Amino acid sequence: MENERMIPDPAAPDAVEALGSVVTEGSDRIHCLTIVGQIEGHQALPSSTKATQYEHILPLLASIEESPEIDGLLILLNTAGGDVEAGLAIAELIAGMTKPTVSLVLGGGHSIGVPLAVAAKKCFIAPTASMTLHPVRMNGQVQGVPQISAYFQRIQESIVDFITANSRIAPERLRQLMLRDGQLLGEAGSVLYGRETVEVGLCDALGSLREALSCLHQMIREAKE
Repeated sequence: MENERMIPDPAAPDAVEALGSVVTEGSDRIHCLTIVGQIEGHQALPSSTKATQYEHILPLLASIEESPEIDGLLILLNTAGGDVEAGLAIAELIAGMTKPTVSLVLGGGHSIGVPLAVAAKKCFIAPTASMTLHPVRMNGQVQGVPQISAYFQRIQESIVDFITANSRIAPERLRQLMLRDGQLLGEAGSVLYGRETVEVGLCDALGSLREALSCLHQMIREAKE
């Protein structure tokens, strides 16, 4: 079909441009994957919007998990959030991988980017990076009926359950941060920077590329023993 978007081969020379991913050629073979911009779901975003397309990422993660040539996965995150279902789908796959996985939040890991960050077995955040926590929201018009409110509540609880299952933050503390007033313009929520995310238990440690790679190499060595 003319409108069908083909999934590029991760091993192809243009894979960095097409998928934002590359396989390192050091002592361990590490697949480095970037998740940037907005997470695109069932509806295509405007061409001027930087986006990560979930139909590219899902099969790529399955390929990484099955490949005997890949030892571990490094996820570089700088996302403003996006489609909740698509983001959770990616996060669930990352959390279900058996290979060593490390995430590094650079710039921002906002909204649905929080589950994506904590889905890895170890999560690092740069000191200047931030995370935004807020209730589930939807752009555009919605019907003002109880069923919609109940649906939003169920989705929000799914996000809370996932984050708390894959990090050290308590559910009550997470809900408190998501519903806090006074930090976000015109809505509830919280913005946490590097050290704060570690203190509340979202991220495991402060760090940048050196720390994330060192941790991943150590996890790979332990997995091979």
